[in-house]
Amino acid sequence: MTSTPIRRRAGRWAAAAVLAGALSVPGSGAAAAGFVDGSPGVGDPFFPLAGNGGYDVSHYALRLDYDPARVHLDGTVTITATATQNLRRFDLDLRGFTVSKVRVDDRSATFTRDGQELVITPAVGLRAGRAFTVAVDYAGTPSVVTDPDGSIEGWVPTDDGAFVVGEPQGSPAWYPVNDTPRDKAMYAFTVTVPDGLTVMANGVLVSRTSAGGRTTFVWREGLPMAPYLSTATLGRFDLDEYTLDSGVPAYVAVDPTLSTTSVLKTLPDIVAFYSSIYGPYPFDAVGAVVDDAKQVGYSLETQTKPVFDRPPNEATLAHELSHMWYGDSVTLTTWPDIWLHEGFATWSEWIWSEHNGRKSAQQYFDTLYNTPAQNSEFWAPAPGDPGSPVHLFDGTIYDRGAMTLQALRQKVGDAVFFRILRDWASQNRYGNVTTGQFVNLAEHESGMELRHFFEVWLYRPDKPTDW
Repeated sequence: MTSTPIRRRAGRWAAAAVLAGALSVPGSGAAAAGFVDGSPGVGDPFFPLAGNGGYDVSHYALRLDYDPARVHLDGTVTITATATQNLRRFDLDLRGFTVSKVRVDDRSATFTRDGQELVITPAVGLRAGRAFTVAVDYAGTPSVVTDPDGSIEGWVPTDDGAFVVGEPQGSPAWYPVNDTPRDKAMYAFTVTVPDGLTVMANGVLVSRTSAGGRTTFVWREGLPMAPYLSTATLGRFDLDEYTLDSGVPAYVAVDPTLSTTSVLKTLPDIVAFYSSIYGPYPFDAVGAVVDDAKQVGYSLETQTKPVFDRPPNEATLAHELSHMWYGDSVTLTTWPDIWLHEGFATWSEWIWSEHNGRKSAQQYFDTLYNTPAQNSEFWAPAPGDPGSPVHLFDGTIYDRGAMTLQALRQKVGDAVFFRILRDWASQNRYGNVTTGQFVNLAEHESGMELRHFFEVWLYRPDKPTDW
């Protein structure tokens, strides 16, 4: 994620490891022998009620019909999942809407609402290891969510459609979901809008058909995606479709009311460069969506097609595209580890500049390091410990996160450093990670003891001087 200027966007080495079984708790010990209620959250330190326990989603099929004039959404979402414990009932995350019907394995299920929890009781219990489907029919006005730092997300209306973003808690504003980055799944989007509007969702465009004054777009994301990275941004767009030299289809949509420069034409070169240093591009499509949504105030790395609230500059485009490797494919386990996304993406801006013979990553580092130690707003909070969701996307997470990587590059040398980055991407492709895992990999690849180094750079809320 980036903002204008960059703004938004954890514990110690294994801070997230305590949640290793969160998708399947409660239900350990004696309780596992019977049927239990899936937990209403997975215990993230910043968003403890986001996500739900007791099951693992493999696929979402969203069928949506949106009327921008009324700001009204009708939806049916069918979720394919596997129970991870014997479930008497389970939750989905959903904000607002009127739910008219819920079915589990094509049988009517009872349901109640409790805040953002949609609590579902199937007609019969679900045994651990059993695959099941749950279908939810709902309708109403999608929500705009205000985050702890004051930014907005969810389904944000625009003059001609909606800017749809979900980091860190906006996806339940438009569909029922297991809203934790740890439960990645594949997606199919079937979205109907008035003729003249274009829907930009994740993955590959399968079809678009018109009938009765309305157009239906079908998109499929066939590779694992964390729910917060989903989008169905829609409005009037000029859509350019082409294929990269690698064979990956590209979709670039631009609001025709906006003046754009040649920046978007650098997309293929940026993807090719990152592929050369980070490893093969991890997804089956790429692109960008540039919308007139300046009230949002940031861009976001929605999987395969970053969305921009205004025409991006080259650094912002490079930032968001780098997230396809670090953030979208390799994704944090818990939100306090956000530096693993934003520090990496900010450093990626620097190395793209260096690659083009402009300001080097070391020059970026040196400029920032000259910031006086007394400037506590620059040096704190420490990037590995934001402290609260209010600071989740503070500038230090970006800048000191990137400085941590450049300092590591200085310490271990280019050959080892770039091997670390490449192995981090390849070994954890489509998975979830923690800072502790990155530290372990860096130590393994370098043969050096680096605990003190990472302690200084990630966890001390003052200017590093000894590493």
